[in-house]
Amino acid sequence: MKIGFIGLGNMGAPMAANLAAAGHTVVGFDLAAPAPKGVSMADSGPDAAKGVDAVITMLPNGAILRAVANEIIPAMDAGALFVDCSTVDVESARAVAKQAVAAGLAPVDAPVSGGTTGAVGGTLTFMAGGPDDAFKRADPLFDIMGQKAVHCGPSGNGQAAKICNNMILGATMIATCEAFALADKLGLERQSMFDVVSTSSGYSWSMNAYCPAPGVGPQSPADNEYKPGFASELMLKDLRLSQQAAEAVDADTPMGERATALYAQFVEDEDGLGMDFSAMLPRFEKLGRS
Repeated sequence: MKIGFIGLGNMGAPMAANLAAAGHTVVGFDLAAPAPKGVSMADSGPDAAKGVDAVITMLPNGAILRAVANEIIPAMDAGALFVDCSTVDVESARAVAKQAVAAGLAPVDAPVSGGTTGAVGGTLTFMAGGPDDAFKRADPLFDIMGQKAVHCGPSGNGQAAKICNNMILGATMIATCEAFALADKLGLERQSMFDVVSTSSGYSWSMNAYCPAPGVGPQSPADNEYKPGFASELMLKDLRLSQQAAEAVDADTPMGERATALYAQFVEDEDGLGMDFSAMLPRFEKLGRS
C-alpha cells in the first residue's frame, strides 16, 4: 500500500517506520519532526494525502485533528482509508468520521495503548471505531504496528474505549501508590506488599505489570527514576477527556473526577510534569494526612 502518515512525533515516527520496514510506501508529514527511517517526506499534509491508499494521523488533540482533516480530506482519493490513531475527544472523532464518509472515505478512529515502547516494538493495542469494512481494511496495518486490534463498534467508539480504559488506569495507579505509601508508614516491606497484593484481590495492571515501587515487580519506569513511560501530563489529558465525555452524556464518575483533580495538581502545581504517571508514589510518600 501507499500510505500517508501525518504526525511523526514520539509515537507516530516508529509506527511509520514499522510500516515502511514491512514493505509499504510511506510518505510522511510533520511540522517539526525529522523523517523516520524508510519514510519520504512531503511538503504539506495535503501532499502526503494525495494519491495514497490510506492516511494515518497521530495528532495531539481534537482541534488539531479537525484542522488537519479539513486540509487533507479534499486531497484524498475516494475510497481511501482515513485512520486516526490520535487520542482525542469522542465528539471530534465522530465529526471527522462523518466528514470523511461524506467525501467517500473509509474512516477508522483507532487510539492506541502501549506507549513509545509499544510503538517502537510494534506491540501496540488499537481500540478501533468505524464501519466493519473500514476496520477490516485497516486491520493488516494494525498487525504491523501492534499486537492486537479490537473493533469496538461505530465511529467514536475507539476513543470511548480508550478514555474509559485510561480512567480506570489513572484511578488504579493512584490507589496503588496510596497503598504503598500507607504500607511504608505501617512498617510493611514493599516486597511483602507486592507479593500479597499481586496474587490476591488487589491484583491490577498498575501493581502487577507497572509497579510504581522501585525494585519491586517487573522492571518499570520506577526503576529508571520515573522517566516516562507514560507521562503524567498525558494521563491528565486522557482523564480530562474522560470527564468531558462524562459531562456530555451525564455520567456520574466521581473516581474519575477525583483522579483528574489529583493529576492536575501533580502536573500543574507540583513536580509531575515530565515524570511518569507512576511517580505519584514519591508524591504520596512526602505527604501526611490533611
